[in-house]
Amino acid sequence: MEQELTVGVIGDFDAAKPSHVATNEALKHAADRLGLKVKVEWLPTRSLVPLEARMQFDRFDALWAAPGSPYRSDEGALLAIRQARLWGTPFIGT
Repeated sequence: MEQELTVGVIGDFDAAKPSHVATNEALKHAADRLGLKVKVEWLPTRSLVPLEARMQFDRFDALWAAPGSPYRSDEGALLAIRQARLWGTPFIGT
């Protein structure tokens, strides 16, 4: 049975942005190469302003700050990045 990883992507998904589509594909490609399954969940930046939303980050194995700004809420994106770093959650920003 394959191990499943859950990755939260901090950003406002837009299928018209090639970088957003490529983010999903890159995660799936990497997981396939490692023999893992990956669940990708985009986290809209406006939804990340309330602390309660960021307190749920423990359900993610890793967080990724999406490429292709501007974000709908810079505040939400920055708060989420800060939370990930404070909690020691594996994090990548592009």
